Amino acid sequence: MGYANKTLKGCMVFLWIYTVLLLAETRRVKQPRCPASCTCTKDNALCENIRSVPHSFPPDVVSLSFVKSGFTEITRGSFLHTPALQLLLFTANTFDSIDEDVFLGLPHLEYLFIENNKIASISPHAFRGLKALIHLSLAYNNLETLPKDVFKGMDALAKVDLRGNNLECDCKIKWLVEWMHSTNATVDQIYCSGPQLFQGKLINDLVPGSFDCITAEFASYQPLTFESISVESFTFGMDQFVVFAQPFTGTCSFLEWDHVEMVFRTYDSIQSTSTVVCKPMVIDNQLFIIVAQLFSGSHIYKRDISANKFIKIQDIDILKIRKPNDIETFLIDGESFFVIADSSKAGSTTVYKWNGNGFYSHQSLHPWYRDTDVEYLEISGKPHLILASSSQRPVVYQWSKSLKQFDRRTDIPEMEDVFSVKHFKVKNELFICLTRFIGDSKVMRWDGSMFKEVQTMPSRGSMVFQPVSIGNWQYAILGSDYSLTQVYQWDMKRGQFIHFQDLNIQAPRAFSLVSIDNREFLLASSFKGKTQIYEHLMIDLSNN
Repeated sequence: MGYANKTLKGCMVFLWIYTVLLLAETRRVKQPRCPASCTCTKDNALCENIRSVPHSFPPDVVSLSFVKSGFTEITRGSFLHTPALQLLLFTANTFDSIDEDVFLGLPHLEYLFIENNKIASISPHAFRGLKALIHLSLAYNNLETLPKDVFKGMDALAKVDLRGNNLECDCKIKWLVEWMHSTNATVDQIYCSGPQLFQGKLINDLVPGSFDCITAEFASYQPLTFESISVESFTFGMDQFVVFAQPFTGTCSFLEWDHVEMVFRTYDSIQSTSTVVCKPMVIDNQLFIIVAQLFSGSHIYKRDISANKFIKIQDIDILKIRKPNDIETFLIDGESFFVIADSSKAGSTTVYKWNGNGFYSHQSLHPWYRDTDVEYLEISGKPHLILASSSQRPVVYQWSKSLKQFDRRTDIPEMEDVFSVKHFKVKNELFICLTRFIGDSKVMRWDGSMFKEVQTMPSRGSMVFQPVSIGNWQYAILGSDYSLTQVYQWDMKRGQFIHFQDLNIQAPRAFSLVSIDNREFLLASSFKGKTQIYEHLMIDLSNN
């Protein structure tokens, strides 16, 4: 019995020793070896001229370097099998980008050097998970920009080296300047390679205010189903409205803003014949609509609040206004006027005045000249009219305070065949936009005695050149029957318009701006297609 127990115990000891030796041998056999083309010491590995990132290294390696390697990319999770790494270096390699989550699984990595490679782009989440990283070097690569917030979550960073790249100091890098001003990390001095405004300047010296990154666009918002030849926006009773003249249906179509659905909806209409202009005019809280027609005369309507409809109150003298083309409303010394430009050979452009009960003919300007447009403006604080005509150069009229009428003052030289005139101001300087159907439309500036040319715009079937002001932005929209409509933006430094955007509108005839609920909408009448509504959207380029 004693002998048997001793024998059993001996066998068990033998089996235990054998198992321990077997496990030790197994571990020794399965322990990762140093990859080919790499040189390994106890805790360091150096790989040279390899074609891909190896997925196995000895477990004690804490420092890994890749030199002159031929791989073109580093794939996601390439270092999941080396979690003990504390230092990782890439130098003189050929890869040109860093993808997302390349360095996942490296919770202890403190030093990352990616230097003298050909890196041109980095994923926004390339360094995700590197919470222990202290030192990051991306020096001497081909970087022109960095994705926004690429260092997000790397709170331990104490040193960043971006030297030797070609960083463009544009809006895409504004975030980096903001980050440099808020981080505790030290960033080596780096220079702008462009644009010209910042070329050669230290990025470290820039501030977020150095960048002008807010731009805008006119985005299609709501197409309407009808054609139109004119559009006007107006306020009445604290509400905002727009009205379109539809010549083919003979209608003044009124729209109002739906604050719930956030669209323009039908409000009312005035039925007429061959309507070309529906001009709103508010006097003493009364709404009048001057309806200009090519046939059957023109009329004036008033909004009857109690009946909730428009009623006709007056006809306009058909002997003076035979072929109306444009209407302008204005106030002089508290008195209300409107003027109708008549484009017929027998008609006469005429000024009408409100007398408390109706409108009467106040003054007929030159007859026989076939005026196509009239613009009211103030020059040096005095009321003026500019008439555009198909038979003469634009004529400037000035209001005589003593005679209480307009007197011819001058004309605008070398500007025959002008179809329309619109004015705008930039820093109290007065400009006009002159539209030609074919040839060159022009921007001119008042120099104190006359209008002088500032800029020419090629016109290809243009019947409207409309300046539009939105906040600090000044635009001019040049329509075209044969091409895209050109939107220009005023450049304060150049003192000229520069191309801003193209709009696809068929035969545009008028533009009007309306502000509702802190939003800006551009309404575009189309003579041969759908009338369009665009929204003016602000865009922060530093977020792109």
